Amino acid sequence: MNKPIHKLLATLALVTSSMSAFGQQIPLFTQYRALAGVINPAAIGSDFFTKQHNVSFGVSYRRQWVDVQNPPTTQLVYGDWFNKDHSGVGLIAGGHLINDQTGPTGFTGGYGRVGVLFGSDPETFGWSIGLNAGMVQYRIKTAELKLHDPDDIRTAQDRMQLYPDLGVGAFFYQRVLHGSLRNDYFYGGISVPQIMGLDLSFAKGDGAFYTQRIQHAYAMTGWYHFLNTESFIETSIWAKYTPAAPMNVDLNVRYQMNPYFWIGVGSTARWNKIHAETGFVIGDWDNHCKIGYGFDYSFASFGPFVGATHELNLSYSF
Repeated sequence: MNKPIHKLLATLALVTSSMSAFGQQIPLFTQYRALAGVINPAAIGSDFFTKQHNVSFGVSYRRQWVDVQNPPTTQLVYGDWFNKDHSGVGLIAGGHLINDQTGPTGFTGGYGRVGVLFGSDPETFGWSIGLNAGMVQYRIKTAELKLHDPDDIRTAQDRMQLYPDLGVGAFFYQRVLHGSLRNDYFYGGISVPQIMGLDLSFAKGDGAFYTQRIQHAYAMTGWYHFLNTESFIETSIWAKYTPAAPMNVDLNVRYQMNPYFWIGVGSTARWNKIHAETGFVIGDWDNHCKIGYGFDYSFASFGPFVGATHELNLSYSF
């Protein structure tokens, strides 16, 4: 590990040894539109807007801050389905498994998802509400903590706790039927993916260490503009709010050049981070596999010292 990184981690450890850290605690994603059902339990997947597919499965792997030893990593497996029959009320169902490790702290969780889609013509318009519920194991390896004074928690043991979790969301979409934007889709949603918090704490002497998971609020909106039946441009915004931390807003544009290839770019509203993505589609209109790669690089704060982020997604929909 190079010297700037060593100093950075030592500073972060010193801060967390005496106070809780506030900020983004739920894993982030570069290709978040492919994981809409994980972010918002009421969301309808992107493959429905582009291919009318209502069933999808996928896996995702994300490695963040690659220049740091033992960087944050996230693995995800998910599945989604909804009833798109013209019945007025349709069922949304699915679930996901997630594992996240950041140095000495990490969590593993499993969630089930259920929701209701309202709309007499789901191909044109719909709005939905959804709920996810699951169980999460949160863990801290105290032997790996790097603190200013190791005696603060010398006698502490590794901590592990199971706790239930809930998330709620609402979502809507509208297809344009007339005019120059005919067949375009607009969508938007809000969610709180983690309602129940967690408080793990231990202390010795004058030092203390405690970890709290707090509620996050998300908002997502976007627009699919179809150039023809095989290509489109999607613009999207993902806003994330956590109490006691600045709001974070991602802005992205994705261009599906033909039925088999896409590219995308983006940044944050403060222009201190860049996103890039590309991917391939394998299969025909009725069912296909997608392989997507995402790249993040931050220019803010300690970003240049910790390195880039890489993300790989593999999904199948029909």
